[in-house]
This record gives sequence, C-alpha cells and structure tokens, in this order.
Amino acid sequence: MTTRLTDPRADPLDPQIATRAPANLAAFNRAGVLIAADVHVAVRLGALLGEADGDVLLAAALAVRGPRVGHVCIDLAVVRKVVAVDRETAPGVQELPWPDTGAWVARVASSPMVAIGEAAVTARPFRLVGSRLYLDRYWRDERRVAAQLLERVGGAWAAAADIEPALARLFPEVSDAARTAARCAASSRLVVITGGPGTGKTTAVAKIAALLCEQARSAGRPWPLIALGAPTGKAADRLKESIREQVSEFATTGDIRTHLGGLETSTLHRLLGSRPRTRTRFVHDREHPLPHDVVVVDEASMLSLSLMARLLDALRADARLVLVGDPGQLASVEAGTVLGDVVGASGSPSVGPMSGHVVLLRRVHRFGEAIARLADAIRDGRPDDAVAALRGGDAAIAWIDPARDPDALGVLRDDAIAWGMRLVQAARRGDAVAALAALSRFRVLCAHRRGRYGVSDWTAVIERWLAERIPGFRAGAPWYVGRPVMVTANDYALGLFNGDTGVVVADDDGRPEVAFARGASVIRVGPARLADTQTVHAMTIHKSQGSQYATAVVVVPDRSSPLLTRELLYTGVTRAETRVIVIGSEDAIRAAVARPIARASGLRERLWDPGQPDRLTGSVEQ
Repeated sequence: MTTRLTDPRADPLDPQIATRAPANLAAFNRAGVLIAADVHVAVRLGALLGEADGDVLLAAALAVRGPRVGHVCIDLAVVRKVVAVDRETAPGVQELPWPDTGAWVARVASSPMVAIGEAAVTARPFRLVGSRLYLDRYWRDERRVAAQLLERVGGAWAAAADIEPALARLFPEVSDAARTAARCAASSRLVVITGGPGTGKTTAVAKIAALLCEQARSAGRPWPLIALGAPTGKAADRLKESIREQVSEFATTGDIRTHLGGLETSTLHRLLGSRPRTRTRFVHDREHPLPHDVVVVDEASMLSLSLMARLLDALRADARLVLVGDPGQLASVEAGTVLGDVVGASGSPSVGPMSGHVVLLRRVHRFGEAIARLADAIRDGRPDDAVAALRGGDAAIAWIDPARDPDALGVLRDDAIAWGMRLVQAARRGDAVAALAALSRFRVLCAHRRGRYGVSDWTAVIERWLAERIPGFRAGAPWYVGRPVMVTANDYALGLFNGDTGVVVADDDGRPEVAFARGASVIRVGPARLADTQTVHAMTIHKSQGSQYATAVVVVPDRSSPLLTRELLYTGVTRAETRVIVIGSEDAIRAAVARPIARASGLRERLWDPGQPDRLTGSVEQ
C-alpha cells in the first residue's frame, strides 16, 4: 500500500508532529506512538532504498522508535497489543490503522531495506528474524554480546590452586553465597553477583579482589591489574569509597589492604577511552584491548546493550569480568536490560549455560525486616503483600494516600521542616560535614520531573514549607545558604559527576560555597565554577539509583503514568535505610507492583536457551 505524504490535520507548530508523512504514519504520530524523528528516519530510508509501501515504512518507524523507549527490537506479531502511548490525550492505540500481521511480516520481508534471518550477510538498515524487526546495529550488538558471554563461561580454564583456606578466612560464613561467587571468580572468566540493596555485593567484590591478589602472590606473579568501573561517575565514585571503607576489616595482609584501598574507579566511558563527538566508539576495542586482568562493573543494571557490547569488545580474551548489580532496579535509559537478561528469568539464577556463573546474594544487612518485606513483595510482583506491608503499622513504613486523607501530608511536612532546619543551621554556621550528613537524612523521590507528581513541584512545596518556618530562608536566591545541589553533568576538572549532591554553606566571610563529600573529606567549590546544577530537595527515582537516605519519601504517580512500574517502586523503596514514606493511592501501588518493565530483546534466550535463537521474549511494553 503506497500512501501520500500529507496530513492536513497536523499542527505545524508542534515539533513532534511530522507535517509531511504517509497518512498511516501520520495517524501513529498524532497518537503519540511515533515522534517526528521516527517518521522522518523511516521515510528518508525508504526514499534512499526505493521503499514506498506505507505499512513497511510504519514497521521501520516503529523499529527506529524501539531503542528510544528501551527496546532492542519490535515484534510485529504483538506490537499493536503492547505498544505504549506517549500522550495522555491520544486516541486509542487499538483503533489505529494496524496492518494484518501475516501480510505485514511478508511485505517487510520483501523490502529492500530489510535483511532476513540470522544468517543473511546483506548489509541493510533493518534485520527481520521471525516476526521481530531490529535496527541492524542492535541485532549485531545483541548477537555479539551473547556470543562473547557464552565464550567466557565455556571452554577450558586453568584450575585454581587450593583456595579453600583463603575462602574460609575471607568468607567465614560457610553458607555465604559470596564465597560461591569468589570461588567462581577465581576459576573462570565471568561471574555475575546479583542481589538487592544491602546484601553485601560490594563487600564481596572487594574480598574477591583480595583473593585474586593472594592467588597471584602464591603463584609468584604480580598482583592482577584491576579496573573498577560503573556506568556513571556517581556510581564509580561510590564504589571507590565503599571499598576504601571496608578493606581495613579484611582478613588479609596489610599490603593487600593498602593496595585495594588505593584502587581508582572510573566511568566505563573513561575506562574505554571516550572519543570526542561520539558515544559509540572508544580508544579500546578489539584491536586495542584494555590492559587489565580483572574488570569489575558495579551498578550493572544501568548497562545498555551498546555499552556492554563495547566493553566486551575491549576485554582481553583471558581477562576476568565481574558484573555486579540488582536486576530488580530500573534499567538503563538506553536500549536493553542487559543485567536482567544475563541473570535469567524472574531476576534469579535459572538453569542453563550461565547458571554456574550467576550468584544471588539474599541476606540483607542494610534496612530492617519491615522494609525488606515490602521490597520483596514489590520485586516479586505480590500486590496484596505489598499493601499489607504498607498497612502493617511498623514505624519504619508510613503510607500517605492524599485522596483518602488529605491531612496526612502534615506528617511529611513536619519531617521535611525538621530535616531542613538541621541542614540550614549547619550550612549557616559553615559546618560542611554536619550539613552533608543532614543532606543524606531525607529525600523526596519522584517518577516525573514535572507535574504534580514531579520533582519541580515537590521542590517548590518543600521550599515553601521551609520559608514558612525558617527566618531568613531565601529560596528565591540562586545560591542561598542551605540549598541542596545536584550536579547534572560530569566535570572531570573538578572531579564531580552527574548525580553528585552537595550543599551550599557559608564560608568564613559568610559568602556561599558548595560543599561535596569525598569519602571522609570535603571539597568546597565556588558557585561560579558550577555550570550545571539543580536544587535537589526532590529528585527522580532514576537519579537516586545507588544512593541511600535515612528517610526516603517515594511519590507514586497515578496509575495512568507510563513511568509507573514495579522496578520504579522497588528502586524508590530500597533507597531507604531506616524509614520509607510512600505517597500514593492503593490503586496506583497495586498497578505498579503488577506492571513489570519488559523490554523486547532476544539476549536472554540467546544466553539461557542458545538452541532457540529465534524465540525472543520481552514483548510487554510499559
């Protein structure tokens, strides 16, 4: 079906509306399923390659859209049932002009834009495998990641020396799963350490590093060259400080403790060697591998498929890779759910080629039983148990439903004011250590940046509450003393990273400067040197990943929000150390627990069932 390039109903002032598009694409564009860029890319590729069929161009536009919303591919057989709409006022998705599936797949297969199957070597922009349509780049990345991971868990590997005495010393609990992870790391090229917050993942990593150093010494070799990395600068810096805090307690030699405490961390982009003006090409690749013997990646739930592919390309064939993270948390903002796919079904180790290399840590050391029960119920998709935990009456959990009890927000207001007063008082007397300690005591976490469930509105509410109770509080000033600040872009010259938080404090002359914690020390930066910051009385749950707050306030949006998912709620709740306050309706909470993120991807099946490369899952879209 060839369609004309026109849409007389499009608003020419809306930048997301493609004013010249095939009529069927225009309908999907107006509904919010496609944005203008999706349409333009598909139409332009069609013009270049001689494809004018409107239904084929629709498939192409949906495939272009997929990575933008986290998918590695789209399944033409089910996409009409699972696709999410970006606009609240959009017409019903089912009423859009969807093609008949059988004919649609056949026409896409005959397109000059599309290569067919796993074996085809033709270089074309799209790849059709069964009814799944990929952008060719993502298909290649997925295949390469699977092949390299499977190669790392297979094949011969030199048997480790007798390490049981060292394991017993470093991991004194016989049943400790971390000991299993260490045993795997000592004898293979891949280990995946997974578990919820507070289960000791970072401690296990540090002890594994100590074990590998001891192994090298026993064999008369130099200590292994270890790289510690994470997808974000904030996570990398937190990993470094965590290891430095813990190594003094390890049952190993003093020189190894000193060595491990001095290890530096970096973002994966810096580790791989970022090239100017590109996010997909690096200094280190297959021809120029990293020199490291061991590469540790913390917060691996944030890994995108593309970054994982580049990392694996850059590893030496004999290097060990240690992936660490919680698959229950929010995934990368880019395409793929790599850690979840690597770990296997239901976020826990499954039976298959990867099973001996995935270790789940279960024992929680961080928060109390009440929060642990709530987190487990959310992660496991049990809405009744989650609601029961919220209603349980434990002092560690508070539940506020504004629609049911509008006055309940008064409790939150009192908590916010008490926190804010401690923060401002410490900042005004120039006590940066006390101000930074107060900063980690309380945080409002939101799904959205804007709107009544968003960061901007909650920041304004908290500043109004503080202005009502704190004399001289000047929320309107750009650098008022007591202002909590979040860095929104990496600044390598200052050693500050996107997501780092600090607080404006008074210097000896009463002038404002911004204090940031660096382990046990504090750095102070003049406001003029900080180009990219925002006030952080509230922040998005996505930005909070890896952080902890004594009291975490989780704002749950309405059930109609496309961001409301199980992973969002789980990530927010598990930011709390001692107390969590959940704000939202029962309807929204139940919807969140019942709505997991599932991104279209074939990586899980390639890893766990490699005999069925065409059987892909992850068709549900939220």
